[in-house]
Amino acid sequence: MESKIETELKDLVLDQGNLPRHIAIIMDGNGRWAKSRGLPRVAGHKEGVNSVREITRACGELGIEILTLYTFSSENWKRPRAEVDALMRLLVTTIRGEVQELMENNVRLTVIGHLGDLPAIARQEMQNAMELTGSNTGLNLNLALSYGGRQEILEAVQRVSRRVSDDSLEPEDIDEEYFESCLFTHDMPDPELIVRTSGETRLSNFLLWQSAYSELIVSDTMWPAFRRNELYKTLLEYQHRERRFGRLSEQVKPSSVMG
Repeated sequence: MESKIETELKDLVLDQGNLPRHIAIIMDGNGRWAKSRGLPRVAGHKEGVNSVREITRACGELGIEILTLYTFSSENWKRPRAEVDALMRLLVTTIRGEVQELMENNVRLTVIGHLGDLPAIARQEMQNAMELTGSNTGLNLNLALSYGGRQEILEAVQRVSRRVSDDSLEPEDIDEEYFESCLFTHDMPDPELIVRTSGETRLSNFLLWQSAYSELIVSDTMWPAFRRNELYKTLLEYQHRERRFGRLSEQVKPSSVMG
């Protein structure tokens, strides 16, 4: 149930219009949130699941088309084995526990990254959930799992190179549109907005190609505490930005001169 303040912020966001079609979030700060409370790191990850649930609901209610969450990076496999194992178990229990709500809210689940890197049970749960929600037409909840932006680009280059080498593609036919068709996100618009929580100011190998003209907003709030209020405030900041795409301000503003 939304509070009065949340409802007012939500109404303000809707009144402003100009909502992004695609929001991507680097969910950072779980471990520090837990440490600041004298809790084990896994407690931060568990509380972070509650933020995922609430932000997913809020984006669906706002009519956002795609929400991409940086869930587990390719570099995260380097973390201590106990933490990685705990994260994989949490992924399994979360998907099992949330899939019914995804269905009730018409949310479609997809994954970018190397799903095959996950343990068999985690991989199977994800595949089952994607199949079950595949026909839903509301929000696309897109999880970046075992994902790295550099690796994504390298693999796209390899695909293009193979097609050139077998004479099915001419080098002069390689343009941005074609290259994008070889990326994990080939069927999605680029994110207009990328949010990073916990105050860190880097992309951390996330959507490196797709973020070329994304608006970047850093929230000091750690992910386990990032809920509706923080999302609405972030969206209000986005709505007041001017997106120029390399042009001048005068070129993107509607003319105030009456004809």
